[in-house]
Amino acid sequence: MHRNGHHHRSRFVRHLRSLYQGQHRAALRFQAFMAVVDIGIIAFFLAQPYLRDKASFLLLDYAFALWIMGDLLAQYLVARDRRRFLLSPMIYVDIAILATLLLPHMLVSFAFLRAMRIWAIARRPILKAALRHFHLSMWTDVVRATINMVVFLFTASGFVYTFFFQQRESGNGFVDALYFTVTTMTTTGFGDITLPGTAGKLTSIIMMIVGISLFVRLAQALVRPFKVTYPCPKCGLSRHDTDAVHCKACGHLLNIPDEGI
Repeated sequence: MHRNGHHHRSRFVRHLRSLYQGQHRAALRFQAFMAVVDIGIIAFFLAQPYLRDKASFLLLDYAFALWIMGDLLAQYLVARDRRRFLLSPMIYVDIAILATLLLPHMLVSFAFLRAMRIWAIARRPILKAALRHFHLSMWTDVVRATINMVVFLFTASGFVYTFFFQQRESGNGFVDALYFTVTTMTTTGFGDITLPGTAGKLTSIIMMIVGISLFVRLAQALVRPFKVTYPCPKCGLSRHDTDAVHCKACGHLLNIPDEGI
């Protein structure tokens, strides 16, 4: 009986792993559904000023908390190296997001961390599968750089809104925070909206430094020659020109499939 229980658990974990890490149709549909929920978590943060006083607020809040709790448990079960999984920085980001959902009133100041759930979408095979389906695999680096910039944009905007603009009218507060973040990241600096005090100046400095770095990274991804990801069987070099026949590092004959270009 114990053996049967172990067999059922193993089969369940294998099935769960195929959904989380697979690229077959059922797995991609499952991952697409998860991506929609992740977008809903971010939208919930943006709509929070309008929903906070409504009866449905706590219902939605705890529903998303249960979802992330289940997601974390499932990721732990399907991880092939659980020690490495527990050391992953994104796991602690998810735990912080979960805490803001479990204690929505106490940790409301950290709700902006939910914007980082966009990274959860980027980590899943569905992103690569979608790019491959639309023959856009060569744009993978551009998409990743764009995702990083969008995550920082919304996280920084959420931080600015929470700590500097939350007392303003709900809609205008977040719009002002987003406007300030964009003008600061691009170093445009119109000066019509500024952050008060020393904390505001330090926040602006950090946003300018990180923003410039992200824009440079995106520009590099756009202008440099396209590469494909295909590990060389001999030396392991994973980045090659789209028309590469031999590995630049060791000269080994490559066999890069067309759908990976």
